[in-house]
Amino acid sequence: MKTITNPQGNKKKYFAKAQEAVRKDVERAFGVLQAQFAIVRGPARMWDKATLRQIMTACVIMHNMIVEDEHSEDEDEDGHYEGVGQLVRPTPREAHNRTQ
Repeated sequence: MKTITNPQGNKKKYFAKAQEAVRKDVERAFGVLQAQFAIVRGPARMWDKATLRQIMTACVIMHNMIVEDEHSEDEDEDGHYEGVGQLVRPTPREAHNRTQ
């Protein structure tokens, strides 16, 4: 669906702006999936809609599993992410070397 080129009225202007924002999100999501999964990069005309839906659902699920796994590797024993909310102070030697 194309964006309205010259929307007239507040309602149509709002719709066009919201549609553009959603389109950017969808394009970004497809870019991420295409970078990760070769099946998404290739031509899709040979599959029917039901198969395409299953492929995309599987890719989204696998992407979310990868992201979740990466997050769990960054957690320490207490369930906090490394480096979040922590102030790392340099040792006196490191501080001295930085000033020179």
